[in-house]
Amino acid sequence: MNDPGRIVIIGAGPTGLGVASRLQELAHADHLLVDGRGGPGGLAASVVDRQGFTWDIGGHVQFSHYSYYDDVLDALGLEWLHHERESWVWIRDRFIPYPFQNNIHRLDADDRENALRGLEAAAELRPSLPKPENFHEWTVSMFGSGLADIFMTPYNLKVWGYPLDVLGTRWVGERVAVPDLEQIRRNIREQHDDCGWGPNTRFRFPLTGGTGAIWKGVASRLDQKRFIYGDRVAAINSNAKTVRLASGRTFGYDLLINTMPLIELAPLIDGFPEHGLRAAESLVFTSSHIFGIGLRYGRPDALEKKCWMYFPEANSPYYRVTIFSHYSPRNVPDGDGYWSLMAEVSETAVKPVDATTIFDCVVRALREDHLIGPDAEIVSRWYHAEKYGYPVPSTNRDSALNVVQPLLEERRIFSRGRFGAWKYEVSNQDHSFMQGVELVNTLTGLGEEPTITRPDYANSGVFLREDRR
Repeated sequence: MNDPGRIVIIGAGPTGLGVASRLQELAHADHLLVDGRGGPGGLAASVVDRQGFTWDIGGHVQFSHYSYYDDVLDALGLEWLHHERESWVWIRDRFIPYPFQNNIHRLDADDRENALRGLEAAAELRPSLPKPENFHEWTVSMFGSGLADIFMTPYNLKVWGYPLDVLGTRWVGERVAVPDLEQIRRNIREQHDDCGWGPNTRFRFPLTGGTGAIWKGVASRLDQKRFIYGDRVAAINSNAKTVRLASGRTFGYDLLINTMPLIELAPLIDGFPEHGLRAAESLVFTSSHIFGIGLRYGRPDALEKKCWMYFPEANSPYYRVTIFSHYSPRNVPDGDGYWSLMAEVSETAVKPVDATTIFDCVVRALREDHLIGPDAEIVSRWYHAEKYGYPVPSTNRDSALNVVQPLLEERRIFSRGRFGAWKYEVSNQDHSFMQGVELVNTLTGLGEEPTITRPDYANSGVFLREDRR
């Protein structure tokens, strides 16, 4: 095994904890993890509000592409609840199973025929069309104008907050169900609900503590003397190889492993080249507004088994709502009739959100969408905003990363994770943790980084199949 020397890790989210876990597993003697937040978890942390409701920072569930990751979670000793995915689209005043494109038989006749004609026209034209250059072109070429107008375009505008021609196409492999025209025709003939697509058809969730319990558990198994919380990185001198924290404390390193957003990292590095700064600044992201609504009574019968729902229509500001109490009964206080909803709203430079009015808009829309019954009592209103919610897979992303990442690595700085690598297609918790593990393997000469270098391969499930032979 190669000795990478002194290592400083920035960030105690899943990626930073993946790095620290693997280093400890290899008995690496000299590493330090620093995080400006008060504890571990990053965007996967959880909060218990004053009324006793547990909330996640967004809609997280646990499913995995890696047996290594599963083994780490299994070793935590947590009590798990297992769920079959029940995800739906609320549109045209009805619920339609996800993925929407496989279940258009539930639409009214005019919408159904419009969607089907568009699918047929797209299938006929696609072989003669050039390769799509952006997500808008890809959407129309794959789904046709009917499905694009009914669902794909309005929903993705809500999620991403940018015109769809700003987005590239390399991320869509496991994130968007590609339509199978013959299957859709069969579903229409047989009036068959087709809900089996995707890697998260079955998932697990901690009984207690929300998603954050996982990362508290991972961190608790590591050497606590190697952690510094509540002290953010203020400056990096890549020539002297030192990191200075906001408190003034300074630490030397031989390797720096970063998980903070690249946009924030680059300006902290003394003397980072101007073209690298421009490339980092060109990366695009969404901010997340998360709303927890703790309720008592008034849960509509239609929500009894649902996990989460997507909302493409304009009356609601949110794009996704999770029935968070369904994940665990301990996500709500003890007592009769408590349940909870968690709504997510995106914000970008071209899709602003008025933080002073948005919560009332969310509650109004939840009532309009029949998610809160007329006799429901709202007993908790929890709100959390994250500047960096999701990295947008923009058309310029890869060219920007091809400038920034080599400049960092020349300086012995390795950037991984949701915003450290800026690859949405491999930014789930399992991906992020394994980015940290695989980076350590590469730096110590014990392996490669397929999650970052070959996302489609990593998402294929090969690491579950190979490791469990």
